[in-house]
Order: sequence, then structure tokens, then C-alpha cells
Amino acid sequence: MLNQLPVWEKLAKVIIWKQTGELKGKTILDFGSGTGITANHFATENNVIAIEPSEEMLTNQVNTNGYQQIIGSTDELKKLPSESFDYIFCHNVLEYADDREEIVRLFCRLLKPNGKLSIVKHNRNGRVMQMVVLLNNFDEANHLLAGHNSNAQQFGTINYYADSDIAVWCDSFVLRESFGLKTFWDLQQNQEIQKDEEWQKKMLDIEMKVSQKPDFQKIAFFHHLIFEKRG
Repeated sequence: MLNQLPVWEKLAKVIIWKQTGELKGKTILDFGSGTGITANHFATENNVIAIEPSEEMLTNQVNTNGYQQIIGSTDELKKLPSESFDYIFCHNVLEYADDREEIVRLFCRLLKPNGKLSIVKHNRNGRVMQMVVLLNNFDEANHLLAGHNSNAQQFGTINYYADSDIAVWCDSFVLRESFGLKTFWDLQQNQEIQKDEEWQKKMLDIEMKVSQKPDFQKIAFFHHLIFEKRG
């Protein structure tokens, strides 16, 4: 399945899964599951429930490992029993949600004590790098530097929030691990070399090496944050 994805998406999934680590025998919620690549990956050895609001996304759904798919959004979270999950994934979702503070509080209710929440989010500094280096869009870069939001072609307005906001919205969450994601590879404009598997291996290696170095995290396109619910 991974080899059918665009290179950038394939590398992102692999890195996020490596950063998450091996999960076995867990009950997992994937909120905003998209086409289900992550839900399907972890469903090989875990009980996974996926929630996705877009029926269009689900036309390309991947589900070969038998996870449960629910169509819906925040209202579906409210129906689930408290303290029923060991792990929750929420990747590239909260920037586009009007009720993100409520969503985070619902995650807290749904997680077991010491359960983990994996958040993948846009990093403003990385977006500025993208605008200047890749797109030569100085107007948008200056717009971002002035504190304004940006726009994603597929999903709409990117409403930025700070890494620390998750623990503000629910003070039961403690940040345990922080990673940079997409630090280098989107800055490589040679599209042909990105198809080379040896290049991909080397890029994965160096991305992992710098992912927890604060200086590199500051300019990564995305941040991957792992929170723990206090026991």
C-alpha cells in the first residue's frame, strides 16, 4: 500500500510510525483517519476504530486488516465510552476544526490513565521556509511572519496553534516526546531523485537523526507530538 502513495506521503507515514514505536494489543482511535493508511497499518496487531467525516476520502479507503470505520466527526467521539482507548491518533486535523479545544477534551475523556495522544500539526516556521525556498511566494511568507493563517489547497484555512496549546486545552495532558517532521525532503526540488529508493533510505535516516534536535524542529514543516494522560 505504501508504495502506491506519493513519495512525500510515504516518507511521512514511515517516519510517524517509527516515531510512534511498536504497538501491540492496544485499543486505538484514529480521528480524522482519511483513507485509513495509518489505521490499517496498526490494525495488524491492535483493535482500531477510525473516524472520518469525509465520505469522499473513504472512496479510496484502505482496509485490509479489519479496523472499524465510522463516518462522522466530533459527535461520534461523544458516543464512545470513557477511558476506552490506549492510544489516539489525530494527524493534520485540529488546524481545520472549529471545535478543536472540545475535541482535545474529548480525547482526554476517551483515553485510559497513562494513555497516549499522537498529534501531527503544521509548524508555522516550516511553512515560511516552504513559501520562500520552494514557491518564491514572499507575500505569503511575510503574511505568515505577521501572525496570519495560511491555506491548504485540499482542506482550506490552516489555523495555526502552538505545541503547548494541547496541554492548555486539557491540563491532564503532559508532553512526553516532540519530533520534527519533513525537515529536509520537501526542500529537495529534484523530483526524479525522490523516486530513487536509495535516496529515500538516506533521507529517512537523516530525518530521524534530526527529528528530536530542537534547532531542526524549529524549521520542520510539521511537528509530531506525543502526549500522555496523567494517571
